Amino acid sequence: MFTLTPKFYVALTGTSSLISGLIFIFEWWYFQKYGTSFIEQVSVSHLRPLIGGVENSPPVPGFSANNGENETNRQSLSECKVWRNPLNLFRGAEYSRYTWVTGKEPLTYYDMNLSAQDHQTFFTCDTDSLRPSDTVMQKAWRERNPQARIKAAYQALELNNEKYFFLLQPTYFSIWNICLNCATAYVLLAEEEATTIIDAEKYFKQALKAGETVYRKSQHCHPQNSQHEAQLRRDTNVLVYVKRRLAMCARKLGRIKEAVKIMRDLMKEFPLLSMLNIHENLLEALLELQAYADVQAVLAKYDDISLPKSAAICYTAALLKARAVSDRFSPETASRRGLSTAEINAVEAIHRAVEFNPHVPKYLLEMKSLILPPEHILKRGDSEAVAYAFFHLQHWKRIEGALNLLHCTWEGTFRMIPYPLEKGHLFYPYPSCTETADRELLPTFHDVSVYPQKELPFFIHFTAGLCSFSAMLAVLTHQFPELMVIFAKAFFGMLLSPFNFIMEKIKRFMPSSLWHQLTQI
Repeated sequence: MFTLTPKFYVALTGTSSLISGLIFIFEWWYFQKYGTSFIEQVSVSHLRPLIGGVENSPPVPGFSANNGENETNRQSLSECKVWRNPLNLFRGAEYSRYTWVTGKEPLTYYDMNLSAQDHQTFFTCDTDSLRPSDTVMQKAWRERNPQARIKAAYQALELNNEKYFFLLQPTYFSIWNICLNCATAYVLLAEEEATTIIDAEKYFKQALKAGETVYRKSQHCHPQNSQHEAQLRRDTNVLVYVKRRLAMCARKLGRIKEAVKIMRDLMKEFPLLSMLNIHENLLEALLELQAYADVQAVLAKYDDISLPKSAAICYTAALLKARAVSDRFSPETASRRGLSTAEINAVEAIHRAVEFNPHVPKYLLEMKSLILPPEHILKRGDSEAVAYAFFHLQHWKRIEGALNLLHCTWEGTFRMIPYPLEKGHLFYPYPSCTETADRELLPTFHDVSVYPQKELPFFIHFTAGLCSFSAMLAVLTHQFPELMVIFAKAFFGMLLSPFNFIMEKIKRFMPSSLWHQLTQI
């Protein structure tokens, strides 16, 4: 009879421990990278259809079985939309300087690719192919290499200069259209070649001079065709972009009142461009001036139920209400006498802000380190939290006790919403797509904040337990071979005893001749 030696048990348990350990390591890596269990994903995607599971068929247009569910899906898609950061930094004067000092790239390829698409949308139109300089700038916005983009901008300026000196009979697309190309070329140089804010401001002033001339000319020209409408829209985009960046230059150089005036004038002149979120630039500048009454007036206009929210809106509203009580707030006193009406309003405003974006408090309380904000953000995501805290942390620190009030109250939000992916309190349920988008927008050296924290999948616990148990058995079998062999035989004997008992019962009740025939088979 074949007997199993102790060495066999050592090899068996050791191999089992090694295999389960490798599966555990792979599961852990897959979960950290993709946020789900590989075994569970394979089971749901491939094994369930094989064993008769029903897959969700795609909805047929016009035949909706559940309108409420479709509405929720549309809301989820809108909340996962990536927006341009209203306070994005300058590539040459700020992002590039960070790279020179640290050797790290603060912008991801995905983020820069979105910016390239934005620039093509803002600064190009269908008639660009009619002019060589515009064609050059079209290629410049699509170019990946920064030096090639800068070289193309200078090439466009040279083409404009040549046309300006040698064009004798101006046509419909002549001198005033040439200036527009100069404007976009100067914009690119201000964003990417200028290594200081002062240099960037000089380029933007040249772009403004050209852009204003073009915008006035295009306003007075009224041919009713799609080409003119596209040109007018492009001229408007260029002018608004340049003025906004000039306001941001003034803000960074300490001329805050000048920045506020430019922003207010922009909002009055182009009220339909509210989707550019210029009011968020204005809020930050007014907070720096400590003009809290003006901040409240801006919030009264934009913190409306019909308008999209942002971390800047929600947390600025919370800051103003916290300012009224934070200098006198004490957790001990509040626990004894209860909260006053003003304190209740402040706490509710903080809870509202935290529900909208739960990532912000850790940056404001300096529980997580800040990085340079990306050029695009995802509302309610970690990227928006980084962008908000980067510019607004100083405003929270300036108000005495505001951060203390935030520290004492912000975690109470999670008791109000224990299952944020399933329901919300003041806003829609928290979107489940934020982690994936934020990992694309934020650099790899940043530890992306995840909400809600995901529990480890069952198979990670299972493989970890199996690996540990089999490793322990391998060690015990190696150290005490005879004892472990006896233990293994007793264990398997005990495991098989119910089966032996059932077989004995069957043998007892069945005729012996029939049992003999079954055993022969």
